[in-house]
Amino acid sequence: MKKISTTFYITLVTVILAVGYGVIAPTHFEEITSTIQDFISDTFGWYYLLTVSILFFISVYLIFSPTGKIRLGKDNDRPQFSMFSWLAMLFSAGMGIGLVFYGAAEPLSHYAVSPATQDPETKAAYKEAMQSTFFHWGFHAWSVYGMTALVLAYFQFRKRQPGLISVTLRPIFGDRVDGKLGTVIDVFAIFATVFGVATSLGFGAVQINAGLNYLFGVSIGFWSQFFIIAVVTVLFLASAWSGLGKGIKILSNANMILALALLVFIIALGPTLLIFNMFTDSIGGYLENLIRMSFRTAPLTPENRAWLNGWTLFYWSWWIAWAPFVGMFIARVSRGRTIREFMIGVLVVPTVLSMIWFTAFGTTAIETQKAGIIDLASSATELTIFEMFSELPLSFIISLIAILLITSFFITSADSATFVLGMQSSYGSLTPPNNLKVVWGIIQSAIAVILLYVGGLGALQNVIIIAALPFSIILIMMVVSLFKSLKDEKSRIQR
Repeated sequence: MKKISTTFYITLVTVILAVGYGVIAPTHFEEITSTIQDFISDTFGWYYLLTVSILFFISVYLIFSPTGKIRLGKDNDRPQFSMFSWLAMLFSAGMGIGLVFYGAAEPLSHYAVSPATQDPETKAAYKEAMQSTFFHWGFHAWSVYGMTALVLAYFQFRKRQPGLISVTLRPIFGDRVDGKLGTVIDVFAIFATVFGVATSLGFGAVQINAGLNYLFGVSIGFWSQFFIIAVVTVLFLASAWSGLGKGIKILSNANMILALALLVFIIALGPTLLIFNMFTDSIGGYLENLIRMSFRTAPLTPENRAWLNGWTLFYWSWWIAWAPFVGMFIARVSRGRTIREFMIGVLVVPTVLSMIWFTAFGTTAIETQKAGIIDLASSATELTIFEMFSELPLSFIISLIAILLITSFFITSADSATFVLGMQSSYGSLTPPNNLKVVWGIIQSAIAVILLYVGGLGALQNVIIIAALPFSIILIMMVVSLFKSLKDEKSRIQR
């Protein structure tokens, strides 16, 4: 137990108190968190838009800046993982399961309820639906992850600091990060990671349950979801126990293969030519309107503002809240890469893959809706993709691949999280103890099961979004700290 830091025990008590409140008074818990979330969206929406946009512009700057030549590690260090495995791991940990969950549902939702002034279910709404989805899952999202990961990787491997959020602020606060200030920051990062992954475990179990019900008639309910979480927990703990170079790497590679197989099926069996045309046209529309979308607050149109709160600001909050977990994992697997190579890999490649994915699934879903055979727009989010498959050839095979992919993404997200939680709870060790990873894995699964039982996942999701506000301030300080350290390094080189 000597390797376990005090942040573990402090966070554990905090998590127990929060979950306990959610169990005792789930309705009241959700009402309070919803009220706070709405207040933050209304009051600080402009701040979120500015913050995420600035992170995006800084990310682009670093790609073209001379700073991009600096290596994340010693000058003679080289990457630990191949390019394919590296991209697979960061993609699986970042938002893989979200692509399956929202791949068809989000573009269809924007088509049915247009995000701006366009009339719903029109050609203009069609185009805008794809552009808005690209915006939510594109450069801005990955710049949040990328900048968090870059700062962590720089201090871990270039400056030989522990793998903790707090130590990245040493250039600003000095040795105070080794005291109470650092403890508070690290506890906050662990808290956000635990709740964020527990929420995803719950929603992932719901979608797997929906897919099994569609294919095999498995009943939808708590006990089915409990069994799913139990099986997945055993699998992701086994993967986490085996380490980065084995279980997590192998599963991440499998994720990419399954995802590509499913994508090829959808492109081939769906409206193929229209998918390629929509992809090309939507990229143009996305890039053309990128600046406008980045700063759109809709101050004079309440209905559009409500849409922004429910979609854009929700996503910006979610990416920021997930940044401690995803950023730390991406940093851990990125040793030896240059800043330029890192930022291109994290910012550009996942964005392009996401665009292709959403175009294929979104176009197929909208065309299915337009055909009038089935009302996909009224389907539950977790069922949309499976009901869309039912209108395609080879629907059983495609649905089976989708369930396997969801499960695989489910496992990789969870085992990546247990690895990161282990790092954060063992003084930033890059090889955390296996028993600590197992404890965190069981805790995450237990939280998901408990809140599924009492219906508290919505409130937990609200807590994560609320947590994004204070962490956004920490993230800004991390970026400032990075540039301060880079400036000092440049001065030393010149001397």
